[in-house]
Parts: sequence; C-alpha cells; structure tokens
Amino acid sequence: MTNTKARSKHIRTIVAVGVFSALAYVCCVLFHFKASFLSFDLKDAVMTVGAMFFGPVYGAAMSLVVAVIEAVTISDTGPYGFIMNVLSSTVFVCVGSLIYSKWRTMKGAVVGMLSACVAMVGVMLCANLLITPYYTGMSASAVAAMIPTLLFPFNLTKALFNASVVFLIYKPVATAVRSAGFVPAGKDNSLVGSKERKNSLRQVIIVVSSLAIAVLTLVYFFLKLNGSFHLG
Repeated sequence: MTNTKARSKHIRTIVAVGVFSALAYVCCVLFHFKASFLSFDLKDAVMTVGAMFFGPVYGAAMSLVVAVIEAVTISDTGPYGFIMNVLSSTVFVCVGSLIYSKWRTMKGAVVGMLSACVAMVGVMLCANLLITPYYTGMSASAVAAMIPTLLFPFNLTKALFNASVVFLIYKPVATAVRSAGFVPAGKDNSLVGSKERKNSLRQVIIVVSSLAIAVLTLVYFFLKLNGSFHLG
C-alpha cells in the first residue's frame, strides 16, 4: 500500500511538473518583451511557482525541458541562445525555490526571490561577457561597454518583473494545484504562515507591492531601454 501511494504521488508530481512546463512554454510562445537583441517572457515566474511546490530539482528539469522545446520550435538564436536560456532560467528558478523550500514563510519567499534576482543578474552578466561576443560577432570590450546601458538594466528588469509575477500568481495557482489534487491540502502555506494567512491587509500589501514593481519595471523597460512587447 505504501509503495502504491508513493507511486501515485510520484505520478501526480510528474503530471503537475508537466503542466507547469507546458504553461511556461505557452508563455514563451505568446508573450515576448524585446530590447535590442535581448528578449524575455513570463516562463521563469511560472516555473518558479512550480518549483516552490515540488522542489529545485524539478525546477532545473523544467528549465532544461522548456529551453530544449523552445530551441527546436520558436527560437532563432541557435545554441548560444539555448545556453543563455538554460542558465538564466535554472539560476532564477532554483535559487528562489531552494531558499523557499528551507524557509516556507513570506520572509523566505522574499529572500528567495531577491536572491534569485541577484544570482541571475550576476550569472547572466558573466555569461554575456563570455557568450555574447560569439553570438553577435562583437568584441568582448564592446559587450562590456553595453553592461551599464543595456545588459545590466535588461537582466535586472527581467528578474524583478518575473519575481513580482511570482507573488501575483502564487496564491491562485496554489489553490488550483491543491484543488486538482497535485499536492495535499495544507502541505504548502501559500507563501504565508497560519497566522499571517488571516491577515488580509498583508495580502493586499503583497499584491499591490508586486503589481507596482511589475508596472515600474515595465515602464523602465519601455521608456529607458526602448523595449517592445510582442503578442504571439
């Protein structure tokens, strides 16, 4: 009976991770924010929420699987874009979900997302210096010159926007995941502890703050980085 329950739980987890991966891929297909030769979407936020339920190992698996599917279907950036895609998503998703898995409170979620942003920006700037010259044909010094004007603000905007979306979608997604039976009711605290969950004012603050960050990052993206949005 124990083995049967374990297998059933494992199957539910695999199915749920597949659903999150599919939703992340849909985000790749439908939503594109572009600035110069750089682009991002909402997939990191979706995969991070999934990894908060099922752990950073599944988060890494989602990042790789979605990047592979994206590379062979809609991407036109070749192997260099694939590598950058995997690095960016894996670092963001795994750092955020790893910290949250050890500290399942609102503070843990905030620290996790801030750490994910810092880690992703740092890793991507290093990757830009190493990989972008091959992709664009530019010299390393020319790429380095773009760090303060394009690469750093772009990666920071991408990270903060996805982090804010995590807080905006987590609660409704948590409800849906539990309703579908992918995780037992009460297993996860929906980013807040039992006492905090009763504090509706705090929930409002979370939503308003996250929405404000999302809007401000997009305003900066469009006005300062001359970004554009493409649907489909």
